[in-house]
Amino acid sequence: MRRAAVTLVLAAAAYEAIARSGTFPPALLPTLPAVARTLLATLLDGTMLAHAAYTLYRVLAGCGLAIVVALPLGILMARFRPVENFFLPLASALMPIPSLAWVPVFILWFGLGDIVSILIVFYAATFPMLLNTWSGVRAVNPLWLRAAGAMGADEHALFWKVIIPGAFPFIITGLRQAFLRAWIAVVGAERLAASNWGLGWVIFDAK
Repeated sequence: MRRAAVTLVLAAAAYEAIARSGTFPPALLPTLPAVARTLLATLLDGTMLAHAAYTLYRVLAGCGLAIVVALPLGILMARFRPVENFFLPLASALMPIPSLAWVPVFILWFGLGDIVSILIVFYAATFPMLLNTWSGVRAVNPLWLRAAGAMGADEHALFWKVIIPGAFPFIITGLRQAFLRAWIAVVGAERLAASNWGLGWVIFDAK
């Protein structure tokens, strides 16, 4: 904690020194007090909170859709070989494509606004959730399944008491990765999709 604080203080001091040196115009590199005053003003008049709320809504909506789709699909892929054979090549081919590359296509299909941003977040968050869930279910120790079966556990009990708890660390990792990618995607989508609200729009408008 102390090391992190020292690092942040040193970074802030270096930034402030460069900003006050006159190397860059104040519009390009404002001082920290100027940034703080502007942030405080936008918080007090409510505009920054409104932008943050719009962005958070898009992130939560897109991540929610990703969880609803990717979590059960990842489990099905791990449990049934035909499902895995069909969806795994698709996921492997689509995951390396940056989510922002789809923005022009989604704009053509759905127009401007929330739908494009939510779908971009959904695309970015789906694959980490899907592949981590698939990996987690496949990584469950077969000895646990055989032991539970020998003690009379049926498929329902195996699923909820062995498979899901065993895969849970992978699922949590997938959620964290999905949420991280969602924040990266939503800021870019808000800039490119010309939405009038959101943190991405604030960055684009401030240029």
